[in-house]
Amino acid sequence: MALSESQIPPDAQHYLVCGTEDCEKNCQFYCNECHHPMCEQCRDEHQKSPETKDHEVVPYKQRKRQLPMQKCKIHPTKDIDLLCEECQIPLCSKCATTKEHRGHVFTDLEMVFTEKCSSCNAEITKIRSYFEPTSQDLKQEIARDVTEIKKIMEGIRKSVKAESEALKNLVDTVTSDKMEQVDKIEQSLLETLNGQNQEIYDYINYLTDLVRTFYGYLSPSNIEQLTFAFKSENLIIRPIPETSKPVPPIFTAGQYSKENVAKLLGRITVPNIKPENRKIKSMETVPIQLKPTGKQRKQEIEKSDVKQTLSLSSSVTKVREYTVPGVDDVYHISLGKSGRLWVSDGDGNLVQTDLQGNRLQKIQTSGQDEGYHTYTQDGDLIYTDEHNKVINRITPDSTITEFIKTGVWGPISVHCSHINGDILVGMLKKKNPSKVTRYNKTGTEIQNIQRGNKGQPLYSYPQFITENINGDVCVSDHYSGVVVVDKSGQHRFSYTGQGSWFRPYGICTDVLGHILVCDTYIDTVHLLDQDGRFLSLLLTQQQGIKYSRSVCVDDENNLWVGQLDNNTVKVYKYLQ
Repeated sequence: MALSESQIPPDAQHYLVCGTEDCEKNCQFYCNECHHPMCEQCRDEHQKSPETKDHEVVPYKQRKRQLPMQKCKIHPTKDIDLLCEECQIPLCSKCATTKEHRGHVFTDLEMVFTEKCSSCNAEITKIRSYFEPTSQDLKQEIARDVTEIKKIMEGIRKSVKAESEALKNLVDTVTSDKMEQVDKIEQSLLETLNGQNQEIYDYINYLTDLVRTFYGYLSPSNIEQLTFAFKSENLIIRPIPETSKPVPPIFTAGQYSKENVAKLLGRITVPNIKPENRKIKSMETVPIQLKPTGKQRKQEIEKSDVKQTLSLSSSVTKVREYTVPGVDDVYHISLGKSGRLWVSDGDGNLVQTDLQGNRLQKIQTSGQDEGYHTYTQDGDLIYTDEHNKVINRITPDSTITEFIKTGVWGPISVHCSHINGDILVGMLKKKNPSKVTRYNKTGTEIQNIQRGNKGQPLYSYPQFITENINGDVCVSDHYSGVVVVDKSGQHRFSYTGQGSWFRPYGICTDVLGHILVCDTYIDTVHLLDQDGRFLSLLLTQQQGIKYSRSVCVDDENNLWVGQLDNNTVKVYKYLQ
């Protein structure tokens, strides 16, 4: 549904409307000769008119850029519309007739301008699709190498400390053995000396007794006693016992140096190997992750063909409607490739049904009015548990396990990338700016997105989250609008609606890169292009929409819409 001219906001270039007077239909085509945007009906009339039937009319995205109007400084009444090939300067048709440019070759400046614009767009596409993501991949690889190097160096530190402790323990053991040896030598020497001391002590006592005897001989009481004293054998004094001086041990200091100890503690060496250059993917291989064969290749070709031929339909048609038992309303939708549908409401009920409306299972979660569940590439459903700060996984056999623990952050929204299987999670923490965290398919944290290019917080309440075909992360923030960053986390744009009151909820993207977002307060679904330009109010109350709350697009490019006031899901065709 297009807005009337009086309703078009100041940034009207964001809204593609037919340029024909009194026609307010969606612009889908562009006449390169007239530089005139037009809808499908006006295009048909334009090509039927004899004056314009030979004009080049192309899809709007393939239009030629209109040459900016600029007056010639020499001939103020003439527009600059030629390029002198020899002089390589722009000029007007009158300048081309002057003698300075006589005989020169001139080119239509508008054609040159168109070629330059196409070249610029091609370069921008190369930068966005190859150079930026490839550089970001290298940046992430370097970050992983930093983490790995820190882990390796910490391991070496622990090894050095362990060697040191082992050497210390060995030194203590050897020291104890040597002290024991010293104690034994000392004990042996002291025992010898104590024996000698006792022997001399006994000899001194013998001499004392002998002196006392001789004194008795000096004053004999009778002759017999004196005769006995003169017997030769009684006058012999025993010699002094021989003793020897102890030979003490000698301590010889060990011969060692710092280098010796360093050798004992091992060596730290850096291999003399030339560093391997990081692999930079060639531009030709960037869009291709796997080389598909057979059926897979056929499906990709068909999908590519569909993308090239699809365009916005001039009208939106409801094609189906489902009733989901077990929920009061439809706050969020997750569509699986197996034809299964998961729907959650504001009371934490999470229900799975088939496409005939039969309920297959129902679980009670702590989720409320956020986009807190998504299908993985493996066909499992994962959902957030803000209270317990985990992301759970439900396998096809209905087994529930913990998949990712989010620490002190409470997860409220989640989306699985269709490009590489990464998990994008919107999270909250008191007194901190909200953030979006990227995990790989195994649950390892690889990226945090929290602030813009100037350090400003990007998110207030990242209630719903999705990913576009170019890798952009699109967040529907209840207070900040639609916030879009590129794959590297750089802020690209924010969309805050077409009026003073805009509160976005469910968000999704389609195969053409459109962004579709619900506005519950005015019962609409907004349609944006890949760069955030407003295209139209795709769904309004005229298409039966009331309190639109959740959206998703299926493999057939149909739009599924859930509402706040009932448990029905409506399906619309909006591409052709």
